[in-house]
Amino acid sequence: MSAITTSAIDTPLRRSVERTCDDLAILVLAVIGLIAGLTFRDYGLGWDDYTHAEYADLLLRMYGSGFKDTAALSFANLYMYGGGFDMAAALLHKIVPLELFETRRLLGAVVGLIGLAVTWRLGRRVGGPLAGLATLLLLALCPTFYGHMFMNPKDAPFAVSMVILMLGLVRLAQEYPSPSPRTVLIVGIGAGLSIGSRILGGLALVYAAVGFVPLLLEEFHAQGAREAAHRFAHVVYLLLPGLVFGYLVMGLVWPWSIMEPGNPFHALTYFSHFFEKPWKEMFGGALVSVPDMPWSYLPTLFALQLPEILLGLAAVGVAGTFMSLSRSGVPARRKTILLMLTLAATLPLAVAMVKRPALYNGIRHFIFVIPPMAVLAGTAFAWTMNWLRGTRRSWQPAAVAVLTFGLLLPLGEMIRLHPYQYTHFNHVAGTVRSADNLFMLDYWGLALKQASDGLREEIVERQEAPPRGRKWKVAVCGPQRPAQVALGPDFTIGWDANAADFAMTLGEFYCKGLTAPVMVEIKRDDVVFARVYDIRGRSISSLLAIPAP
Repeated sequence: MSAITTSAIDTPLRRSVERTCDDLAILVLAVIGLIAGLTFRDYGLGWDDYTHAEYADLLLRMYGSGFKDTAALSFANLYMYGGGFDMAAALLHKIVPLELFETRRLLGAVVGLIGLAVTWRLGRRVGGPLAGLATLLLLALCPTFYGHMFMNPKDAPFAVSMVILMLGLVRLAQEYPSPSPRTVLIVGIGAGLSIGSRILGGLALVYAAVGFVPLLLEEFHAQGAREAAHRFAHVVYLLLPGLVFGYLVMGLVWPWSIMEPGNPFHALTYFSHFFEKPWKEMFGGALVSVPDMPWSYLPTLFALQLPEILLGLAAVGVAGTFMSLSRSGVPARRKTILLMLTLAATLPLAVAMVKRPALYNGIRHFIFVIPPMAVLAGTAFAWTMNWLRGTRRSWQPAAVAVLTFGLLLPLGEMIRLHPYQYTHFNHVAGTVRSADNLFMLDYWGLALKQASDGLREEIVERQEAPPRGRKWKVAVCGPQRPAQVALGPDFTIGWDANAADFAMTLGEFYCKGLTAPVMVEIKRDDVVFARVYDIRGRSISSLLAIPAP
């Protein structure tokens, strides 16, 4: 993996191949942008959307009052997260003719598209145009990443921020010991946005500290201890303006973090312990309390939810990193870059497996490791093509065919699951059809939007009107406020099913299946994501299949 270029493709027109790969990557980004622009309204609200919108209002009110109104600095526990995405959505809502939550979905698509573009450039810089194109395709056709980018206000923007920082670190390794002003700026912006989104962004310091060891050792041997130290100090000096700028960016998107110097460390301590009343989630067919999830939680879900081709190529990429570290002929800069990427893709998972914090909602908190996985996978594919060129040139079309088939598998599932791509389980897991009884699928509750639309349409089709003097009453098993937004002002919602006209339930384990006429059913791959029941004249004691936590 030490020298990868598009010459791996068997053609004398190397420059045209480079252009072709870049043109195809731009075309892929354009197609994704078009699809996102046409479909962003399809994605419903999750459990956290309404609260995040409130947080944005408080942050803007604080800035607008000159920091006299500081309610944002004690709101729920969100003040320990950055609110950059939320504030940007609230500001964008003031200038675009969309509803607030439609605006949030649109901005999520834009941020996700930026993440795809940055990851493409990172893959291209690491492994050449072919690696960049493969990286982009692998990430764009990762249903978990694609689905979350529309509706996850914390983890998806954090993943994009981390890949921006990783691009800066890779550029820094390539340009050491004289980083360009652009590289310094990228490092600063990436650091500010990532730590300003989640304190976990500080892990990048570990990636850099460990990853730069091969490069610094080479400097020590080639330049001598004194000159190596001088060159290192020079790099730190050049980075200072970027880091200061990054600190300001962090303060802008996460104002609580700079109110006191120790606040980021308080956040780290806070999130290292479970901070809510424990509840149970489905894992492997059993109900497990989230603070007691086994060490196998993350590796199991990553193995079953990510596309097989991404997992396979990423494993080759990780193996290639360790092979490169043991070879003297591989340049130290190359070792540093591959080691940083491998740490970014694996270290957070390893730490979680050892520390065993509270784990819930699948792998959404670890979306940020998928882009570096994709870069390693894309680089591995380019390395494979390069190796085949020198040993088995006739096998190159077969390798391309395998990659194409591997990409078509998740593409088909993404189309079939739309707009619930984030619930994807791969074919090893038996898709969502087999995973439904073993794991949680729609833990965000996105299907309530489509169920709400179906209920309104059904009422109009039946030409029914609510009882005189009141609105329709809907008992909801799932996120309440998102259901209210989706249903609109003609409905009142709650948990109590006794006096309700309809019951709307998610297809998750904690919602009871009711013996009542089904008015609306939302299904994907024969799996029920949500139902609406007509419960008028029926006595329903509870919508919950298990006791409330």
